[in-house]
Amino acid sequence: MDLDLGSILLPDTPLLEIFIRGTLTYLVLFSILRLTLNRASSAIGATDLLVIVLIADAAQNAMAGDYTSWSDGMLLVATIVGWAFALDWLAYRYPATLGRFVHPEPRVLVREGRKQQENLDRELISHEELMTQLRLQGVDALGDAKLVAVEGNGEVSVIRKDKGDTGQGPGEKRAGAV
Repeated sequence: MDLDLGSILLPDTPLLEIFIRGTLTYLVLFSILRLTLNRASSAIGATDLLVIVLIADAAQNAMAGDYTSWSDGMLLVATIVGWAFALDWLAYRYPATLGRFVHPEPRVLVREGRKQQENLDRELISHEELMTQLRLQGVDALGDAKLVAVEGNGEVSVIRKDKGDTGQGPGEKRAGAV
C-alpha cells in the first residue's frame, strides 16, 4: 500500500477559495438562522448548532477524502471556528449594534400573569407550548407568573410571583382594597 503524504497534506484547492467559501457559508447560514429562528431546542443556541454542523461536515469531507487534502478541510474548520469567535467578540465589543443581532434581547411572553399575545405570535408559541414551558419550571397557572420570557439563546425563563405579590408596585392599592 503506497501512502502519498503530499496528496494528504498539501492543499489542492487555493487557500483563499477555501477561506471565502467557509466565510460565505457561515455568514449566510448564521444570518438566515438568526432572522428565522429566535428560539432553539434545549440549551444549545442556533449559532452553536450551526458551528457544530458545519465543522462536522467540513471535517467529514476532509476525513472521507471528498477533499483530496487534509489541509483543505482543516482550513475550512479553522475558518468556521474563526468566524464564530469573531462574531462573539464583535458582539461583546459593540453590544449596542452588533450585539443585538448576534445575541438578541429577551422577548416577554407573560407579564404579571397576562399573556403578551403579539410576542407569542412572533415566536410561534401556542398557548399549549407556553403552558408546557411553565409546567417544566414548576408554575401551574399563568397567574402565578410574574414574568416569562424567551431568552436570546431560545430558552424560556420564568419568574414566579411571590405568594403575597399582587402585581402592583410598592405603595399601590389593588382595586377594591381598603
